[in-house]
Amino acid sequence: MASEAEIRQAFREQIIAGQTLDSPFTARLGALMVERLDGSTAVGRRVLAWEGDPGTRGDLLPTRLAGALHALVIDGRDEALKAVYPPNEVGDDALWSGIIHAFREHENFILERLRFAPQTNEVRRSSALLAGFLTIADLFGKPLVLSEFGASMGLNLNWDRYHHDLGGFLWGDPSSPVKLKPDWLGGPPPRAEIVVQDRAGCDLNPLDPNAPEDSLRLLSYLWADQPDRVERTRAAIEVARINHVLVEKGDALAWLKEKRLANLVPGAVHVVYHSIAWQYLPPDARARGEAIIAEAGSRATEGAPLARLQIEADDNPDGVTLSLQIWPTGERRELGRTDPHGRWVKWRGW
Repeated sequence: MASEAEIRQAFREQIIAGQTLDSPFTARLGALMVERLDGSTAVGRRVLAWEGDPGTRGDLLPTRLAGALHALVIDGRDEALKAVYPPNEVGDDALWSGIIHAFREHENFILERLRFAPQTNEVRRSSALLAGFLTIADLFGKPLVLSEFGASMGLNLNWDRYHHDLGGFLWGDPSSPVKLKPDWLGGPPPRAEIVVQDRAGCDLNPLDPNAPEDSLRLLSYLWADQPDRVERTRAAIEVARINHVLVEKGDALAWLKEKRLANLVPGAVHVVYHSIAWQYLPPDARARGEAIIAEAGSRATEGAPLARLQIEADDNPDGVTLSLQIWPTGERRELGRTDPHGRWVKWRGW
């Protein structure tokens, strides 16, 4: 079981995340939990007796709790909590009173939601991914076979069904309800033709865009004072409802090894990609995943190449890395840096 100090430290990490990623309310929520959370409610007792790793590289306990509360607001289940949540401006005492009321009135709902790992599908990452896909298409001149690891609802499998403005480089469907315009630093990506031959994803707990409860779950993990993210995700969910993309349920590493990478496709480049997902694997699973992809790379040829595109955290505090590795050469390069939520991209290119 985690110590109380470790649990409160996890909420301090939430404060830093909110400050770094432009969510003052998330930072405020973390601060209130650090200062005021106690064992006077069943929810408080459950949180303070957390058995796993409560931190950002573990169970993301603060995100679980924030998501449960936000779900009550989005769904209109708790009008008292909604009255003290953004865009309303209230003092800390009023906000905490609303939270405690929710802990008591919706105890079973919150305790149940705490059991599940948070899921996000940050749509803005699609713009950085697009730049990577354009690079792959330019390098190989072949159709793309796409396999997304940790795909959640599959919203970033629909990246080519959005409209993108990458520093004046326009790409995609101008009529798409999802319009993405990150702050773009650097030159434009390659202007290559992209043909998607096949696409699929896998997740331990895939979410169905046609299931209202799944949509609520996805939206609830977005931060309550960032309505633009909520509206953007709602629009992407609508795109996903129209364009069904297969997201299989299961162990994504086994799915890669046994289904997607068992046979590379002649005449196409197979692209394995993931965004802020690899870091949540235990070290032994990450090693197994690296071995699976490397083994497939050893079988890649000029006629049936392999690429791995990823947006993942590293030791650089300046955002996260956007990197690409290609086979049969095995060459790997950092294409640029991006904000974890896709707000900006510092493009370097291949």
